[in-house]
Amino acid sequence: MLVYWLLFAFFASGALLRRGGTTRQPAPTALLVGAVLIWMAIGLRYEVGADWRTYKFLYSYAGLADLGRVLAIGDPGYQLVSWCVRQTGAEIWALNLICALIFTWGLYRFVRAQPDPWLAFVVAMPYLIVVVAMGYTRQAVAIGILMGGLAALKRGASIARFALYVAAAALFHKTAVVVLPLVIFAGQRNKFLNALAGIASCYLFYDLFLADSVEGFVRNYIESEYSSQGAAIRVTMNLVPAVIFLLFRRRLRFDEGEAGVWQYFSLASLLMPVLLIVLASSTAVDRLSLYLIPLQIAVLPRVSFLFKNHQAGRAVIVFYAMAVMFTWLNFAAHAQYWVPYKIYPGLLG
Repeated sequence: MLVYWLLFAFFASGALLRRGGTTRQPAPTALLVGAVLIWMAIGLRYEVGADWRTYKFLYSYAGLADLGRVLAIGDPGYQLVSWCVRQTGAEIWALNLICALIFTWGLYRFVRAQPDPWLAFVVAMPYLIVVVAMGYTRQAVAIGILMGGLAALKRGASIARFALYVAAAALFHKTAVVVLPLVIFAGQRNKFLNALAGIASCYLFYDLFLADSVEGFVRNYIESEYSSQGAAIRVTMNLVPAVIFLLFRRRLRFDEGEAGVWQYFSLASLLMPVLLIVLASSTAVDRLSLYLIPLQIAVLPRVSFLFKNHQAGRAVIVFYAMAVMFTWLNFAAHAQYWVPYKIYPGLLG
């Protein structure tokens, strides 16, 4: 557990050292060092995460089967990287390092696009980094690529370019395509044209990535009523920034383009609790809500703008993130799969 808290303390200290929104902010080099530490912690973990055995089995299979059979499992981007690394004779830590690098790259680009990168890292720490990146490798890579795409959008990239990010993310986890309509519908063009483009793109990406797996998704999650403990809490974690955004949109200082994107992310977050009630499987909702986590990183650090004393606002967000992490590590039903944190044996000599 110490590793998690040391990482948290590193970014929390950086966030609290910032004064008045402009001065005495830790250097970007220190922020990059923190990103490298996150990359190593994710990539070099050992027996951390509830799906560790599943990923270990998939990696072992990649060393026994030909490439065609490995790709047939699904999520071809992940399986291709897995097969290539397995051919070198390396152990699974090498694959995890590559996946962690992609995730951390996307996260770093995304937080650097925020007005308070240190506080953005603090918000990402409790769940996105500790739970998702260290537990759901394929979805973490997909989310990392999507965050890289969202950062590119903020810097002026076209929606067509963002669609390429979505396609790359879908190679690691098909469900990443659910983010595409949220961005397309938020476009600043004619609303009717946005709707047409959104429908056409959704149909294309559905046909390319989801059509062959929807039946299995419905069977494995919906019909089997597969449930995730704590799904309601995790959905609520997205609901909080969604409500804050919709109530204080103007005071959070988003520019017009990105505000449209986060409006649709917020509306999707409001829909998730309804789906929890309507659908028999909370796991399906839980997994889809992972793609809405960037909303937390974009909105919650800006809550400091709502305070006359920005430093007090930052302290509130740091305390909130600390409380989330403490609660999850100590009371979550599956926390025993993350605690204690272990580094892959033999890597430290």
